[in-house]
Amino acid sequence: MTTADVWLVVGLGNPGEKYAGHRHNIGYLVTDELARRLGSPFKSHKTGRAEVVEGRLGAPGVPGPRVVLARPRSYMNEVGGPVKALATFYKVAPDRIIAIHDELDIGFGTLRTKLGGGDNGHNGLKSMRSSLGTGDFYRVRAGIGRPPGRQDVADFVLSDYAKVERKELPFQVDSAADAVESLVTDGLEKTQQRFNS
Repeated sequence: MTTADVWLVVGLGNPGEKYAGHRHNIGYLVTDELARRLGSPFKSHKTGRAEVVEGRLGAPGVPGPRVVLARPRSYMNEVGGPVKALATFYKVAPDRIIAIHDELDIGFGTLRTKLGGGDNGHNGLKSMRSSLGTGDFYRVRAGIGRPPGRQDVADFVLSDYAKVERKELPFQVDSAADAVESLVTDGLEKTQQRFNS
């Protein structure tokens, strides 16, 4: 594979059952859905720092772009190392990387897609920017909203979704997976027109 024919799609989250249902782990949930669509389970990558699924995204019967779905095995504030290792292994440039992550400044159930930008206090994005030497990668931002009242932000993102949110969560995960597919097949402008409105 070369840079021209592969995308690296990274689901940001924390590994382990303890964190599985947390708001901070939306990236893992979305990559799980994409892996389900590809019909392949995650397997340990030879770098030893992530689990991956390789395949093609796109309409049934139409071979789409090659993708590597990745779930780093490190904690959120250290994901940059595994992402950099995978980017080097697959020869993927930053502008062919998509990070899927939770976003405090967007209401729950809402999505936004963009290329580049700051990390807005998100430790996963901060780690990726540091390791890659740039923030110019794509983001699929899954809104979780701000914590209610005076709840600490760290406690909020590292807690499970509320009961009412859990009913809607599968729809958000499905839409985020659709947004990733749209990015790699149709490009940013069409994806933003579809998902950012």
